[in-house]
Amino acid sequence: MNDNKKKVTVGIFIAIGILIFVVAVFTLGSQKKTFVKSFTLSVVFNDIQGLKKGNNVWFSGVKIGTIKKIDFYGTSQVKVVLSIEEDVHKYIHKDAGASISADGLIGNKIVVLTGGTPKFPFVEDGDMLKVNTSLSTDDIMKTLQVNNKNLVDVTGDFKILSRNLIDGKGAAGALLSDEQLAKDFKSMVANLNRTSIETSKSAMELSTFSKTVNTKNGLMHKVLTDTAVFAALERSVQSLQKTTASASAMTANLEAASAKLKTSDNTAGLLLNDQATAQQVRQIMLNLQKGSKKLDEDLEALQSNFLLRGFFKKRAKDSLKNKND
Repeated sequence: MNDNKKKVTVGIFIAIGILIFVVAVFTLGSQKKTFVKSFTLSVVFNDIQGLKKGNNVWFSGVKIGTIKKIDFYGTSQVKVVLSIEEDVHKYIHKDAGASISADGLIGNKIVVLTGGTPKFPFVEDGDMLKVNTSLSTDDIMKTLQVNNKNLVDVTGDFKILSRNLIDGKGAAGALLSDEQLAKDFKSMVANLNRTSIETSKSAMELSTFSKTVNTKNGLMHKVLTDTAVFAALERSVQSLQKTTASASAMTANLEAASAKLKTSDNTAGLLLNDQATAQQVRQIMLNLQKGSKKLDEDLEALQSNFLLRGFFKKRAKDSLKNKND
């Protein structure tokens, strides 16, 4: 009886163990999609970033398969074979792409698929998908490192700039530390303020002047709007133009006359420019002066002559009488 009990107990434990093994196999198989009908797709990456066989494949946030195989391809590339569930076959088109991502920030590597566009047909078993270029975690970390270095450089530069400002170096530092420069800057601002005030006043005065121009009885308004006043002003302008033309003609005539005086082809020019003629004229004038003097002497002599003395005395009396009348 004891032996039979032992055999039954051992049989029960063996049956329970077999049952647990079968359940574990089916459970693990369901998680790995081992017993689900599938098809294969392949992707060629330049760098798989630590991707391993058995890692998951995701599509639109849903696990749709696993990595079946990883092999080297070409010179230095890696070909990854994906096992995809048949149920999602109708969602993946031939222009679909694949990229490597991570399950969380520091989780396992996964392959993420995009569905493509409806104008392309659906993928077939064994098709090769294109690679979607995207930043990996390593690329992000490298970018963060570069940005961190740049931030350190900027912080250092700002530290130097603030030190120069405190020490009064540069224009900004001098403005902050030099009292006289600060006063000059304030004075410049005050001058600009006064200039803006004066500009505002000028604008107001110009506005007032424009309003005065638009006054109905004002001169400018009449000039701009009254045709009679405008016609009179136009006639005045024409008269001024004629006067200017006459003055120009007179100036031209004077210039021509002065030009004639510079030449020797006329009497005035000959007298002014020819030395021999001028000398002759001087001689003639001298002769006339001498002749006039001699004529005076002759007249005095005639007045003393007894034959003509009575004539000259009578002429003198008549002249004196005409003066008294």
